[in-house]
Amino acid sequence: MKSLNSMKVFVVGTLSIGLLSSTALIRATAQELPMVYDASMPRDQQITLAESAAPAEVSSKATVYVLGPKGYEKAREGTNGFSCFVSRHFVRPAETTIEPQCFDAEGSRTLLPVYLHGEELRTNGKSEAEIKADVASGYKEGRYQYPSKPGFLYMMSSQNRLSAIPEHGTGIFPPHLMFYAPNMTTKDIGFDAQPQLDYLGMTHPGAGDNLIVVIPVASKSHAGAAGR
Repeated sequence: MKSLNSMKVFVVGTLSIGLLSSTALIRATAQELPMVYDASMPRDQQITLAESAAPAEVSSKATVYVLGPKGYEKAREGTNGFSCFVSRHFVRPAETTIEPQCFDAEGSRTLLPVYLHGEELRTNGKSEAEIKADVASGYKEGRYQYPSKPGFLYMMSSQNRLSAIPEHGTGIFPPHLMFYAPNMTTKDIGFDAQPQLDYLGMTHPGAGDNLIVVIPVASKSHAGAAGR
């Protein structure tokens, strides 16, 4: 895999919280999932998919949202402050991303409302461009807030189907973690520029919506030991 710095960074969904690349995306789709993620997916399947974003110890105690005909609906109240759901956006008229994710308490407070409102707009027929514009104005007007402190969200599902280049459709993206890093720069993590690494990068250094993206890589020694 090429370093994240050599990959082009793309915006995913309505929040600028995705780091994708044409090289990191596997040009394949999750065959067991529909090309359009919508409210027609059975509720139990939506819950399972949402929970797949985080370890069971976390997701089993999280608040879970499912997609209904008018937007997201709370399927279960959690006890640990986390919120799990499956985000989406249209990349083609008959194709959406599938983005299982679990926010921590800070993300549930600040970022989740943006997703919930964005999906309400989407189900009311608004285009992705209109939703993006609404999010931008929401931050500018103070309707939305960026995370006020470091935190993270899980996107560790093997079912991540994301989009680097809309006209090329979607593809599988590796399980990964994203850490809120508002206003942090590459210098804050010890680099003068984007890290030349295949497992670490930043989305928007210095900005309020900046995230650190980490793609876990199994160590060779661990893999070797497991195979013995």
